Amino acid sequence: EDGVTHPGRRLDVHARQRIASSGRPPRRGTIEGMWEVIRAMPRGVLIFMGYALLVLSVLGLFMGRVVDEAISAPISFIGLVWMAALAYLIFTMTLVLQRKQAAYALALGLASLLLPLAVILLFAPAGWIVSIVAIVLFLIVVWSLRRPSSRAWFSEP
Repeated sequence: EDGVTHPGRRLDVHARQRIASSGRPPRRGTIEGMWEVIRAMPRGVLIFMGYALLVLSVLGLFMGRVVDEAISAPISFIGLVWMAALAYLIFTMTLVLQRKQAAYALALGLASLLLPLAVILLFAPAGWIVSIVAIVLFLIVVWSLRRPSSRAWFSEP
């Protein structure tokens, strides 16, 4: 056995432990090893990764404003905030894929960014509706990360 299970089947706990304890890296030149990691993720971690990809796409959509600002001033507040948010987001997603214990706290921190957003949106026109959506999304992501199966995912030191 090469440690790779059938690609269409979700891995149970024992299969994940076998793959993790085999110590063999995935085959070179393919992404099959990463697909195995993604298939092995509990639903709560998948919900967080979906949220992280949503945040990444929003940051990417508004990157034009940051670039326009950089034309007039090489260092700007919005540019610093955007780059820090991108770095934090990508670092957190990478650690989640690697199952690192530090990723759990970083993931909760990333989810908590929805709370200041909800407060800010209260002052926008018709913002209370979007504010409620942000709070509900926060509750869903945090609830999904705090489930025992999701918490057990972050097992690597």
